[in-house]
Amino acid sequence: MERINFWKNKNVFITGADGFIGGWLTKYLVELKSNVYVIVRDLKTKNALDIHDLKNKVTIIQGDITDFQLIKRILNEYKIDTIFHLAAQALVEIANKSPLSTFESNIKGTWTILEATRELRNIPRIIVASSDKAYGEQKNLPYTEDQKLNGLYPYDASKACADIISRSYSKSYNLPIAVTRNANTYGGGDLNKKRIIPDTIISILKGDDLIIRSDGTPERDYMYIKDAVDCYLTLAENLDKEEIKGNAFNFGTQTPVSVMDVVKEIINISGIYIKPRIEGKATNEIDRQYLCIEKVKKLLKWEPKYSLKQGLKETYEWYKENLEKV
Repeated sequence: MERINFWKNKNVFITGADGFIGGWLTKYLVELKSNVYVIVRDLKTKNALDIHDLKNKVTIIQGDITDFQLIKRILNEYKIDTIFHLAAQALVEIANKSPLSTFESNIKGTWTILEATRELRNIPRIIVASSDKAYGEQKNLPYTEDQKLNGLYPYDASKACADIISRSYSKSYNLPIAVTRNANTYGGGDLNKKRIIPDTIISILKGDDLIIRSDGTPERDYMYIKDAVDCYLTLAENLDKEEIKGNAFNFGTQTPVSVMDVVKEIINISGIYIKPRIEGKATNEIDRQYLCIEKVKKLLKWEPKYSLKQGLKETYEWYKENLEKV
């Protein structure tokens, strides 16, 4: 089945649509002719809905994902058939400084949405975004889905809790829920300048100092945003299968890359050769992590389409053309 035939006229509810990944997912679903409903707590001056020119193409409800009655009303009133729950406090540094607000958003927000779906019992597709950070520090790499979740720092712990709660609701109440544990996602339109890729690109384009918070050695799995959107859509399209429902899935490239190597690749793409300043001040972050994606290759026939070089090249061009938006 062509993707547009699946998604055309579906009533899709997206939390976190004003964020980086949620904005791209919303953009794709609008293009696929879905009826998209989004909840936004604070209408920020700069957000993904503006960047992708989506405000007049979706229905925006202002409110908080922890408001149970509001969530229940949205799901019922708009006859929602698909939920993508991506809303979260996603910054590690903020989570370390303010764990309570992070737990409130990432854990309570998740159980609020799931409890609403449990009461209504009429939503066939629910995708919840966890993270590779939920695994915490592990002796064995790459992470596989059967490893215990060991996220102990505030952000990591919040994602592990949301992950377990989601699978608990699916197991206990037979709800069609699947969980994504995605690698670090990058691409154009990421307004979080504390992330290494947008920070590096924007610094180069603006001629600012290029600063690396860590010592440059931490290794991560970096997935391009177009692959990330594809993984969300693919997972939702397969949620009617018993082997998919109630499970968690790793999505990434299965290739660890150091922070310094990512920065060097961006510098090469830009053709502007500057020396980064290494601060080495990052704390409460895992040194090395990447994902095994054999499960999604087997069950979903999914693989990333973009290499790091291809993704970074497109990302660099996006910021070059849209620098005034960030």
